Amino acid sequence: MPEVTLANLHHVALTVTDLEASIRWYGRVFGIVHQMDEPHEGGIGKILADEQWRLMISLHHHNANPGERFSERRTGLDHVGFSVASRAELESWQRHLQELDVSQSPITDRPYGSVLVFRDPDNIQLELFAPPSN
Repeated sequence: MPEVTLANLHHVALTVTDLEASIRWYGRVFGIVHQMDEPHEGGIGKILADEQWRLMISLHHHNANPGERFSERRTGLDHVGFSVASRAELESWQRHLQELDVSQSPITDRPYGSVLVFRDPDNIQLELFAPPSN
């Protein structure tokens, strides 16, 4: 294999059933806003990002989408994981999600770090991860 540099995650693209509801939800949860449209064959993508474009989530609507809810048990996406610097930040996120009435799990502490699981309006599983405390 040729030597390559480590790639960084650029964006996450998710198919949703209700673009407007998802734009509002992701905006409230992550503090990102609609920046641009990206039309594609059979639908449209809405690009959400912060001012500096550090976090980008692309929400896609496909005209042929039958409207079913997400399930990680089907082939494809299982979940999307985001990182925070510490367990204290994870706890701040937990309070933020509670204030927004977002369905979530308790924080789980594992040897490799702490995880908070929550779901978007289409049931897509999202996780926040904090490294273990030293």
